[in-house]
Amino acid sequence: MDRNEEILKEIGERIYIGIDELAERVELPSDMLRGIVDELEREYLVARTKSGKYALASTMGLFRGTIDCKRGGFAFLRTPENVEDIFLSPSHKGGAFDGEDVLVRLLKRQSGGGHLEGKVVKVLSPLPVEVVGTVQARNGTVFVANDAPGSDDVYIPKRSRRGAKNGQKVVARVTQRAFRGKSAEGEIIEILGKAGDAGVDILAYARRFGLVSEFPDACRRQAEALTAEQTAMEGRTDLRDRMVFTIDGADAKDLDDAVSLRILENGNYELGVHIADVSHYVREGSPLDKEALRRGTSVYLVDRVVPMLPKELSNGLCSLNAGEDKLTLSCIMEIDRRGELVAQKLENTMIRSSYRLTYEGVNRLLAGDTEECGRYAEIKDTLAEMNKLAKTLRARRFEKGSIDFNIDEAQILLDGKGIPKAVTVRKRGDAERMIEEFMLLANITVAQQYYYMELPFLYRIHEQPDAQRMKELAVFLGNFGIHLKGFQNVHPHAIQDVLTQAEGRPEEIIVNTVTLRALKKARYAVQPISHFGLAADQYCHFTSPIRRYPDLQVHRIVKRLIGGKMDDGYIRHLETVLPEIATQTSARERNAIEAERAVQDLKMTEYMARYIGEEFPAVISGVTNFGLFAELDNTIEGMIPLACMNDDYYVYHEKEYCVIGEHTKRRITLGDKVRIKVAAADVAVAKIEFTFADI
Repeated sequence: MDRNEEILKEIGERIYIGIDELAERVELPSDMLRGIVDELEREYLVARTKSGKYALASTMGLFRGTIDCKRGGFAFLRTPENVEDIFLSPSHKGGAFDGEDVLVRLLKRQSGGGHLEGKVVKVLSPLPVEVVGTVQARNGTVFVANDAPGSDDVYIPKRSRRGAKNGQKVVARVTQRAFRGKSAEGEIIEILGKAGDAGVDILAYARRFGLVSEFPDACRRQAEALTAEQTAMEGRTDLRDRMVFTIDGADAKDLDDAVSLRILENGNYELGVHIADVSHYVREGSPLDKEALRRGTSVYLVDRVVPMLPKELSNGLCSLNAGEDKLTLSCIMEIDRRGELVAQKLENTMIRSSYRLTYEGVNRLLAGDTEECGRYAEIKDTLAEMNKLAKTLRARRFEKGSIDFNIDEAQILLDGKGIPKAVTVRKRGDAERMIEEFMLLANITVAQQYYYMELPFLYRIHEQPDAQRMKELAVFLGNFGIHLKGFQNVHPHAIQDVLTQAEGRPEEIIVNTVTLRALKKARYAVQPISHFGLAADQYCHFTSPIRRYPDLQVHRIVKRLIGGKMDDGYIRHLETVLPEIATQTSARERNAIEAERAVQDLKMTEYMARYIGEEFPAVISGVTNFGLFAELDNTIEGMIPLACMNDDYYVYHEKEYCVIGEHTKRRITLGDKVRIKVAAADVAVAKIEFTFADI
């Protein structure tokens, strides 16, 4: 527990406490403590009473969080604390826009035991804020109708319209919030195109999440200068005579990892994982580095990428393209036939990839396809040995308790106009699993090495599940006759056992999904906390520096040590910057996941709009007090509102994950196989609605 947590704990236990008593309890001089408490007050974690005592802000009815606006104009406050969502009426939003940081004062609980209700007393996010919407002319007045559900429209004065026309999608910068019945005001800063034109919808979603493909001029100039540099061999191990190759998706252009395999004289494997040496080009503090940290990660939006680095680097200079000399950072691992790591080393290297292989092609080769085996006769045996090693590593990982969730991933195919023509389940074969195992092993190997050196480092952590969530999961699993062994300090083996019990059963996908949701989210941190899902004591991200900033930062640390420059000054520097990098990259990862999911939902809704009135088999994937969710075989999910189930009045039973008809006693439970009819597909809000085909 750090000092701030200790102070907050003492304030919370005493409810109201003076500075002198608090100083005595935390054993700090009053003058020093007052500065710390003042900072906590500025962060709205504590509040001061009129009598000068301190209390937790929540004790005083003040809560800080993110505003989540809904259709209809109302909103909810989402807090990081263990507090239920707080309802905000349209008149109590304080002019805040969806996703902004706000301070809310609790007013009351709604009648009938409903939501807590509050009022925004301060918008903490600064202006200007950017919104995406559609230009609408109303009686000579121009507004931008905000695409974010429930957020205010923005009035655009004539001087600020930039020639935007009615019906165009635009980005507007809000300069003045809505206040006392007066609309928010702003200026148009970018015209995206006419609503409905090819690609404009995805571009609009990208902008809603703050994603911009174009790079600042300083970054472009730096990228151009780097591509003109000559590749230098100095200080590197030359591996260009090794049989090295890449295996990626057919449409991948940013190839940041390559692999090699040799059988040593002692019968052990020598596995090489060779990663693009992005840190050689993107130096810390440079324009490219600052922009990469701001972005945090590349974002993949169905048919396009918003990259972390300019394409001159991501697709060209750094990408491990076949037949080209490339600078790499290699993790060379000796592994015995049981899959145990015997030795490892990290080296600055240069490689020349011999082949650019695809997952699809390697899967066909491993299955014995004659054409693929003939095309890659030179490496056919190597690929077979790689597959054998990968299966050994995978089995060993599972022995330790590593968890593998069998959850389908959607693949959305668009036509030339950006219209979805198919939604299928993305298949994973031996090739995908092989590369996954090799990358996991390299990430674990690097993390363990730096952990034992006790150096500042950037880890990828996945914390122990919350005991209460595990208790709730155990109740849910009991509905299917599945037993979860212990939930106070659950072991990964127990989760793995649950998935094994569900394997091959009708409820397998639901059990996998609900179990995954019960676990905490992985994040970046400087503390060497274990990775629960992988059953790894230490883990990091090392293998994708073209598209993830944490990997780039890890490379810098590794290369500093390899180069003998890990001095006290650099260690102090790492201790300063790594916590900030961990926070920033974790936040950018969450934003990327939300953006990718939102665009998928949009295209799935557009796809289902052509099937209104048609029936499909589905499985109940969610149960709430307002409706059921059903998932089709291709992973598309839609909601069945309880209000639309006219055969009975259905009562929600939270602990049993079901609804039960009050008169018919019909029970509909999570995991039930059903037949649905597509009732509606509202592309404007990316929502699909189903009804039961037999109700």
